[in-house]
Amino acid sequence: MVITYDNLNVNEKTHPWRICPSGKHFVKEHIVHVPPSKKHPEGETIEKEAYCAVNPSKKDILSFDEIQAMTEKYFYQLSGPPKSNVLKGYTDADKVDVEIRGWTRYWNDIFSFSDPLEENLVKALIVSESSFDPDMNIPAGKGKGRARGLMQITDATMHILSNHHGELSDYLICFDHEKLLDPSANICAGIRWLFRTMVIAKSKLGEQATWIDAVAAYKGVLGQNPCKKMEIFQHHYLCIIDGC
Repeated sequence: MVITYDNLNVNEKTHPWRICPSGKHFVKEHIVHVPPSKKHPEGETIEKEAYCAVNPSKKDILSFDEIQAMTEKYFYQLSGPPKSNVLKGYTDADKVDVEIRGWTRYWNDIFSFSDPLEENLVKALIVSESSFDPDMNIPAGKGKGRARGLMQITDATMHILSNHHGELSDYLICFDHEKLLDPSANICAGIRWLFRTMVIAKSKLGEQATWIDAVAAYKGVLGQNPCKKMEIFQHHYLCIIDGC
């Protein structure tokens, strides 16, 4: 399916791949049920065209609809890492390489850290969190609700990512938590949170913090050594880079 957005104002976009300009979020075409009126006593059903809705907070927001549109329009033409055919024993190991590649590049462009995030590291994080099971939906612990999808994003984390008045100054992600079972939405949100945990790691360890430290913060084990969770992650990371 070819997606066009000729009817949308796309000036001043946060990134060339974005559908809507900064300060607005994308809503795809959808069916609207209009209640009965004098003109239409039985009500009516109309198809509303895609549009860019204003964000009251003026912050940059990625909606579920825009995540899907960006994935379909841009990601399948990209090439490069992560490596494929290296993680033995995982049937779906390479199934989300397109989404890993696209969202890693997108968030690297947005934040422009001097040390860019590696696609292979994201893939290792996913296998260590969910073994590539996009439907994983388990209790996350006291006060965190559930952990969902490929990158096991908790309800508490999703609340931070979507809170206009919370700790994030910009680049929010807003959609129903249940949609975290969608691979592209989950990876988009997970990588966004990984960039946040890098900031947390730098705050605790100083500028020498690495993406490995960010992964430790993501897993809630920063500063714990030795740590089984990190040993599992690092095993998979080395397997992807050097082969098992």
